[in-house]
Amino acid sequence: MISFVRIDDRMIHGQTVTRWALERPCDGIIAVNDAAATNPVLKAAYKGAAPDKKIFIWTMDHFKEVSQKVLKSDTRYFLITKNPLDMKAILVDFGFVPSDVKTVIVGPCNDRPGTVKLGNNQSITAEEAQAFEDMTKAGYDVQFSLLPDVSIGGWDKFRGQFDLK
Repeated sequence: MISFVRIDDRMIHGQTVTRWALERPCDGIIAVNDAAATNPVLKAAYKGAAPDKKIFIWTMDHFKEVSQKVLKSDTRYFLITKNPLDMKAILVDFGFVPSDVKTVIVGPCNDRPGTVKLGNNQSITAEEAQAFEDMTKAGYDVQFSLLPDVSIGGWDKFRGQFDLK
């Protein structure tokens, strides 16, 4: 089962493992990212960030293949993607419904060229904004929160800054 859904450009790191795992039930982490899943060095680094948890680093295709098995599992997993486009693909395009979780927590999204700064360490592109809009239209509540007690608000607060479909 999925107990927590997060977008975080660092994927698995100390904040995810320590702070969020204290707030939400977590037996393991499933990180979905094609580049990380196909790079042995990145894969090992992510697995080393949480040695006491079950860690899986999967491609989008592999996640799609095993997603129903994940839902039927009694193990409580965090589902994490590196970017909003991948999470939108999972939740909207694949039609994956993560147990009873209807909130997507957005963590760090580094400043990059072509982004709009929403808050400290949270900047998004127009394409990422559309992904958030699509997730919202599919029934998900998108919240921008680096840590459980550090939130800048929900998608509804920021959507007016973008030209959306």
